[in-house]
Amino acid sequence: MKRLIFTALMVSGLAGAFAPSAFAQQDSTRRNKKDLNYGIVTITRGDKDSTQTDPKKGRFIGGVTFTRIDLGFSRLIDNGSFNLSPNNEFLDYRGGKTSTFSFDVLQFGYRFNSNFKLYIAGGFDWTLIRLRDNVTIQKNLPTLTALPENVDFSKNRFSSSYVHIPLNFEFRTNETRKGKRFYFILGPEVSFLLGGKVKQISEEFGKQKQYDNYHFQSVRYGGSFRFGYGGLGLFTKYYFNDMFDTAAQAGLKNMSFGVTFGLN
Repeated sequence: MKRLIFTALMVSGLAGAFAPSAFAQQDSTRRNKKDLNYGIVTITRGDKDSTQTDPKKGRFIGGVTFTRIDLGFSRLIDNGSFNLSPNNEFLDYRGGKTSTFSFDVLQFGYRFNSNFKLYIAGGFDWTLIRLRDNVTIQKNLPTLTALPENVDFSKNRFSSSYVHIPLNFEFRTNETRKGKRFYFILGPEVSFLLGGKVKQISEEFGKQKQYDNYHFQSVRYGGSFRFGYGGLGLFTKYYFNDMFDTAAQAGLKNMSFGVTFGLN
């Protein structure tokens, strides 16, 4: 979790250096906006509007961004229960150290008026499970298998990474006296697996890393909901299909919740 926070802060600083206004989209009537052009890529500051300036009128928006940074916790749901079944006991995890981290880097859509926007985005998503037991998830096997180890791991993390593509419906209120708004954002998303990873640290073997798909679903689909004020809020995500494609893990799903930065 500490490394995730450090990564988020570091990337936020880089994003601020290149696109200072990427976190807060404001109507073009409030101030002039400029887009940074790098060849065919446009880093959009705010809701891009090349033809209209009236915030009450519809307009297309889009470009490179760095926003909706989600940092929180993940939970496994085994056939409707937070308690793992015997088939999945080897995935027993430390709840306080099982985390999620994601952000968006692209978005394209249409703002119908000052209060409603529909857009499709693209970004990256990590789920990091801190295993409680001294086991090693095996790679290149036909089933999801854990081998007990005679080693005391100080860290035993089992993680997945995805490219996610959400379709978001954004509702926001009129500005308050402080110039901020309340946001409600919800919608479905589909994700495509980049890979799985096992990272272990022990006195006997030091730091070890292994990579495989570990039977994580190659395509994952779910939904998300965010609520916030200004650029800060809360989020929750739930994935409708199983976490793994193995028969023994049928019904094992994943959800997450936490704080989100950069609502716009």
